[in-house]
Amino acid sequence: MDIQIKNLKYLVTGASSGLGQAVATHLLKEGAEVIITARNKSTLTEIKNQWPEKVSVIPGDITDQSFLNDLKDALPKDIYGAFLNAGGPPAATISETTMDNWDNAYRLVLRWKIELSKYILQLFEKSKRGRFLFSESASVNSPIPNLVLSNSFRMAVVGYVKTMTKEITSNDITANVIAPGYHETSALDRIFRKMAEQETVSIQEAKQRLQSRVPVGRLGNPEEFASLAAWLLSPLAGFASGQVFTLDGGEGR
Repeated sequence: MDIQIKNLKYLVTGASSGLGQAVATHLLKEGAEVIITARNKSTLTEIKNQWPEKVSVIPGDITDQSFLNDLKDALPKDIYGAFLNAGGPPAATISETTMDNWDNAYRLVLRWKIELSKYILQLFEKSKRGRFLFSESASVNSPIPNLVLSNSFRMAVVGYVKTMTKEITSNDITANVIAPGYHETSALDRIFRKMAEQETVSIQEAKQRLQSRVPVGRLGNPEEFASLAAWLLSPLAGFASGQVFTLDGGEGR
């Protein structure tokens, strides 16, 4: 199916691995032009080498204010969509967290998304079109054990996005949240390690136990996630806004 994104311009953050890399790759395969950013410059360069005419690389730490300023300055005025994504904070229970942990999680999960999306929204408003997609977690529906920091701030992102959609003035600007469950990415490693520690089992056994809880019987494939994300970022998704799209294999049903 043609999702009508050829030559449209996108920003994908956290693009060097996992779900972010899968989304960037999917958009490129559909003919889009993509600005990719993450801290791992070498991996970003590998992606650019595959699509030299379609990819712009801007490496850096999205939580660093000076880098965020540079990124905003580098964005094209006719950007069409933004996939806002980053890794999650450490796995921990409430009693294990410090206030420094909370401050760091705020910067990692919430603050930069607000600042960057406010800036991009101005560009969208001028062009009277645009697509936001925030990558969060299925924990926005039901908290995940040992992830109190992620559970808390990702729900805050949902509140922000739903508020944004009420304030957007153009009919062709949308903002949505995609909420993945357990997918085959390195982001799960912190969960496996915490489970193994608490349940006194190997990391492999922890992975098998986690997988057995998913009704479809397996972990998610990043390409499955990317196909939904690409549609939500496309012109075809103009009537979807202010929604949380959960992709968790039926676990939250």
